[in-house]
Amino acid sequence: MNVSALILMVVTVGTVAGVTIYLFVKVLRTPPNPEPDSYNANDDVEERQGL
Repeated sequence: MNVSALILMVVTVGTVAGVTIYLFVKVLRTPPNPEPDSYNANDDVEERQGL
């Protein structure tokens, strides 16, 4: 293997690994979206209000 091919391979693998790690960390640090509470969404139904 040529030295230039080895350098290109190392740079390519390093770049892909770096982008993968960056995006993985970004996904882990992103706060979750608040999901709507299905119970509160049905508050207009009288039988669920405890009346």
